[in-house]
Amino acid sequence: MTAGTIAVDVFFIASGFLITSSYVARNNLLTFFWARLLRIYPALIISVLFCVFVLGPLFTKNDLDDYLSDSQTYRYLVKNAILFFGVEYRLPGVFLDLPYAAIVNGSLWTLPYEVRLYVILALTLCTTTYLATRINCVNIRNSLLLVAALSVVVNIINYFQPLLPTAFIRLLSMFFIGSVFFVWRDAIFLSSKLALCCLVLLLITSLISTDKFLLIYWLTLPYLVFYTAYVPSGIIRKFNECGDYSYGLYIYAFPVQQSAVALFPKISVLSMMLVAFCGALILSILSWHLIESPFLRMKRSARA
Repeated sequence: MTAGTIAVDVFFIASGFLITSSYVARNNLLTFFWARLLRIYPALIISVLFCVFVLGPLFTKNDLDDYLSDSQTYRYLVKNAILFFGVEYRLPGVFLDLPYAAIVNGSLWTLPYEVRLYVILALTLCTTTYLATRINCVNIRNSLLLVAALSVVVNIINYFQPLLPTAFIRLLSMFFIGSVFFVWRDAIFLSSKLALCCLVLLLITSLISTDKFLLIYWLTLPYLVFYTAYVPSGIIRKFNECGDYSYGLYIYAFPVQQSAVALFPKISVLSMMLVAFCGALILSILSWHLIESPFLRMKRSARA
């Protein structure tokens, strides 16, 4: 298991928690989707334009006229700006000789799943709200708990007997577990002892077998995520006071890394980490202050 796999799981757990919070706070389908659109698409579109019209011309091995007239250039632009139907990784002649050959922004693969899960969550909550007026035992807390439990069971079964897309089922379960942690937050106790027990179980099972480790991992990771988010305190939280640079870091890191390898083929791992982090952070700071934050202020007009 790579650190990237764990990071994506953590992201979807946190996303389920926060997106459910967003829906419950608004309790309105139109304002919910408007808020999600403002959060995802403005920064994404600028990032896609940056890759197509800045990085592409700089790094393509094709003539600039050929690059700009190639239909693949605009397929990349349109498909990645829409997201719902998947992503496009290749720009003509760009990053062809790198270890991750011809991939401009591999990080985008998770975003179509994210957008689809917004829709699934909204449909689940709308259906629950409708049924709650007719059936006494139906409510948001119980409905999301049922969906999350079913998704975890399906994820476990699908791991041993793959019948459904494994990545989507795994992320679906993580997302809805995050949703459950939000709606049941008043009943969840964050304990250092329990968090330590989870870590010990993970360590022990990792030494026994992959199958046992994954079962414990899927069941304990959400608790560890929220323990880490809410219990520790200190200077690490000061980072967010400057701005929410997480999304910008996510959508710019991969193309910056590819650019670093293209410019410095012999770059070391440590140098790559430093160069890529600094480059992506600069772009994410610009993205937050010039694009994301101004667009997010439009959420208030939607509430009005």
